[in-house]
Amino acid sequence: MAATGGHDQTLRRSLGLGDAVVVGLAAMLGAGVFVAFAPAARAAGDLLLVALAIAVLVAGANAHSSARLAARYPTSGGAYVYGRDRLGVPWGHLAGWAFITGKTASCAAMALTVGAYLMPDQQAVLAVLVVLAVLALNLAGVQRSARVASAVVALVLVALLGFVAVMLASPPAILSDLPARESEPGLLGAVQGAGFLFFAMAGYARVATLGEEVRDPERTLPRAIALSLGVVTVVYLLVASAFLFTVGPDWLSARVSPVAEAAEISGLPWLGPVMRVVAGVAAGGALLALLLGVSRTVLAMARDHHLPRGLALVDAKGVPARAEITVAVVVLLLVVLFDVRAVIGFSSVCVLTYYAIANASALTLPGSAALRVVPVVGLVGCVVVALCLPVQSVVVGAAVLAVGAAVGWFRHVARHDGPDAG
Repeated sequence: MAATGGHDQTLRRSLGLGDAVVVGLAAMLGAGVFVAFAPAARAAGDLLLVALAIAVLVAGANAHSSARLAARYPTSGGAYVYGRDRLGVPWGHLAGWAFITGKTASCAAMALTVGAYLMPDQQAVLAVLVVLAVLALNLAGVQRSARVASAVVALVLVALLGFVAVMLASPPAILSDLPARESEPGLLGAVQGAGFLFFAMAGYARVATLGEEVRDPERTLPRAIALSLGVVTVVYLLVASAFLFTVGPDWLSARVSPVAEAAEISGLPWLGPVMRVVAGVAAGGALLALLLGVSRTVLAMARDHHLPRGLALVDAKGVPARAEITVAVVVLLLVVLFDVRAVIGFSSVCVLTYYAIANASALTLPGSAALRVVPVVGLVGCVVVALCLPVQSVVVGAAVLAVGAAVGWFRHVARHDGPDAG
């Protein structure tokens, strides 16, 4: 039909291992270091490193399950495809719904982070402009997006290593505005802190959702997921240690832009403005990678008629343009209506649900008993961490997910029981 433009509706396999790794790094580094440490410290206190360890354990199990599934299903959609094919259509629909809603909220958080760091007085205005700029870049093609992500990752890694070195070599001498600690957080606080940090560590999902655009996906996807998560774990450990050993969790928990504010009171205060610029660029890079991943899941669900079929259109450049534009419009609405902290807990609940379904899907794969232990750890970890997040986030997330589950179930039943069934 004319609407298809007469060209192949599959995506081009144009990304190599390095491209896939930097897409995951851009998503994780931009989100975590500059957004999640403050609320994680507020929840976990002195147990921040324990929270990080829990987040890494859950993320590692999820990454292992995602890598096995991505190698078996090298197509766009991630856990939506895995849940659909391994557990049934309603579970796939719920996974896709959880990913789209959670990561669309993350997109808004990243856009607002750019505004908060670079133009606090005009945060929403700059956030809107950033979303439009990233949309234009993604519409130009995924290879260009990956090249930009590579430059962003290099900048952020250099800046963060410099930040850690400065903080440890020349820490702040006097701290002010320390909030009164209400109580010791304990293990529950550490688990809740892990939930906030998990929000930052789920970028490897972007690698899996790009499965249809990666060369030699059976080898490339597992390696890219492992490499990107490994690098980010080391970086997070360094930054968390620098915070704990210099400013402490109480000071950290009260910050809005902790990396920049810590740099401003270090022995080299000029580093503060530099980190603000780097944070803005990093959040923009995360937004770039997030929009890529969300739009590919929209594409996969539209192909299966769980979303309007028109969103499955791939243009002559190999870009799912309608899916990209639709996601960007929703992100723009969230940017105007909400602030950056309001969406982190909600996003974590949705994304943990997504990975719980991925782990359940991995349990159905053939393999030894030892291989089955990993998805069990991931599944239990996702459920426990999600339930330990703030009550408001859990309630809102559960309500949104219930709507998605109901729609998926009724569409599944209607398809099988309707006049066209069979």
